[in-house]
Amino acid sequence: MKIRVNLNGTWREDEVEPRLLLVHYLRDVAGLTGTHVGCETSICGACTVLLNRDAVKSCTLFAVQADGAEITTIEGLGNDSNLHPLQQGFWEEHGLQCGFCTPGMILSAYQLLCRNPRASQEEIRKGLEGNLCRCTGYQHIVKAVEYAARKMNEGNPNP
Repeated sequence: MKIRVNLNGTWREDEVEPRLLLVHYLRDVAGLTGTHVGCETSICGACTVLLNRDAVKSCTLFAVQADGAEITTIEGLGNDSNLHPLQQGFWEEHGLQCGFCTPGMILSAYQLLCRNPRASQEEIRKGLEGNLCRCTGYQHIVKAVEYAARKMNEGNPNP
């Protein structure tokens, strides 16, 4: 089947098998390997991407279900020379160790901060519940999201 998606701001068309999972489309067809394959049961959140600005676990969707949609992966948030505040926050606050969960954490946090720019620590923890990290104690991840919230809110007292 042919699908057409807006992937990180660029429209593309691809021929895919109807049973191809979105996570495999992103990695194997589009070549965007920042989206990770973790549990393939929707428990870990390593495959989280934004689909029409909503955080979704791409291991639970078929690529054909994304036809016509806007998809943002970790590669679409920033780049080496211009990191998104969430990416910078994970760097500055040591919010990662192995980094496997980081793309999913960042995209889930992005959705959270878009909906609640002044999220409390409790709200951040609740917003990241669907993402598992096997390396950290989560405190640095929460601090990274707080850092990003401050940066995203600078100069905008009423976002």
